[in-house]
Amino acid sequence: MRKEERYKGVLNWFAENVPVAETELHYENPYQLLIAVILSAQCTDKRVNMITPALFQDFPTPEVMAATTPEVIFEYIRSISYPNNKSKHLVGMAKMLVNEFHGVVPSDINELQKLPGVGRKTANVIASVVYNKPAMAVDTHVFRVANRIGLTNNSKTPLETERELVKHIPEEQISIAHHWLILHGRYICIARKPKCEECGLKPWCKHFLRPQKT
Repeated sequence: MRKEERYKGVLNWFAENVPVAETELHYENPYQLLIAVILSAQCTDKRVNMITPALFQDFPTPEVMAATTPEVIFEYIRSISYPNNKSKHLVGMAKMLVNEFHGVVPSDINELQKLPGVGRKTANVIASVVYNKPAMAVDTHVFRVANRIGLTNNSKTPLETERELVKHIPEEQISIAHHWLILHGRYICIARKPKCEECGLKPWCKHFLRPQKT
């Protein structure tokens, strides 16, 4: 199967069957989403959504968070993964927002990556979700699903995967395709044993169509 045919089939199936796809993190503004995405690294969205309401209530602006300490933030986020590092990142991020960006979350991916705790994946999420830019954030789900389906040719790094996906997905679909792949990887194309019997992408999936060993 030609790659163009695979992409067309996969994207058309998603567009028809999953017309609405968006982040499962709860937020009300760019600052809150930035906090949530930083916290979600190697942690489930469900767990993040459990702790962010109190955090958002007590630190409603970058200025308020910048004035506190990592030790204080730690008490709010201690139940998630890597709370020590993330508490330092959040306070550092808030201080940089205030000091260098006038308290406004930047839209430029390179500017976003200057913030503590913000790598390329997080920057792409913010640019895509908040500013509707054609940015493809590659997390473990996107990386796995893209390789397994055959959208990428055994990419070795998230950046390779990102570049391959952006090259073949129409610009207007890149933002929603990010969510399609994440949700598919989270609920259907799971890591240990993909639920192929429930998957609508079987006609185009390289993993499913591979020759079976006898």
